[in-house]
Amino acid sequence: MAKFDILGIGNAIVDVVARAEETFLSRHDMRKGGMALIDAAAAAALYGAMPPGEESSGGSAANTCAVAAALGARVAYLGKVADDQLGGVFRHDITAAGVHFPSAPLVGGASTARCLILVTPDGQRTMNTYLGACVSFGEADVDAALVAEAEVLYLEGYLFDPPAAQAAFRRAAAAAHAAGRRVALSLSDAFCVDRHRDAFRDLVRGEVDILFANEAEITSLYEANRFEDAMESVRGEVALAALTRSEAGSVILRGAETVEIVAAPARVVDTTGAGDAYAAGFLAGLVADKPLPVCGGLGSLAAAEVIGHYGARPEADLRALAAGLL
Repeated sequence: MAKFDILGIGNAIVDVVARAEETFLSRHDMRKGGMALIDAAAAAALYGAMPPGEESSGGSAANTCAVAAALGARVAYLGKVADDQLGGVFRHDITAAGVHFPSAPLVGGASTARCLILVTPDGQRTMNTYLGACVSFGEADVDAALVAEAEVLYLEGYLFDPPAAQAAFRRAAAAAHAAGRRVALSLSDAFCVDRHRDAFRDLVRGEVDILFANEAEITSLYEANRFEDAMESVRGEVALAALTRSEAGSVILRGAETVEIVAAPARVVDTTGAGDAYAAGFLAGLVADKPLPVCGGLGSLAAAEVIGHYGARPEADLRALAAGLL
């Protein structure tokens, strides 16, 4: 039996989430709902200008790991933070969430990454990310023994931006498959897919068993004009795909099988982490050997909970909410 259900690898980022009006986005030339990479100087300037926010450990895969742990899964995480104050915030938060985090901190290099998230009244989140210490994550940071101890290796598409990360992904995927484990990938962001389409396509075809993507990401990956066309393309390349469509629910593909999942009722306050939470719920069901409709239902339930408040981590007792499914 595997020691862990899920091992996530991704950008270890401290999230700073604040409410903001659309006029603030306009003044700072931000595209609402998008994610922009910024340098240290821009991060410092924006941090000083934005309204007060809440700080917590974040990053896409880290969010997924924390939500999966809240659902009772046994979870570990690898990611690079610096030996600084924000690095300490990240380590404390993710460990308190029940996630094993053995990665050694970066000493004497860039500071810990942070994502400055502005949430407008319509619930849309606009992210400005300084990658900092994340860019130093490479093959040497992949603990092959730990990878072999996890039922599912979960990779975050955002980590493709640092140059060394693609090699780290392939090392981790190889270690997982050598141990008879499954590899899951989240495409993370359509603009990230645009930047690395060929590399993503190669990784999906050759290394990925389970793919998570939203409608914009999957159509970008296959340069398709219609969601239905992208569905058929991915069906032939991965064993299992879970494709989310916001309020339209999600579609799960496995071979010729298609399972449609209705979105759980939700009051949209902040969409930060919706896809991360969906992946967590889905994987928590999958490692518990639940049928696909239940896996999708758990994903939908987890996503609905996190978008009902500010921040990407659950506030309600997810295990209690999911008692009829797990």
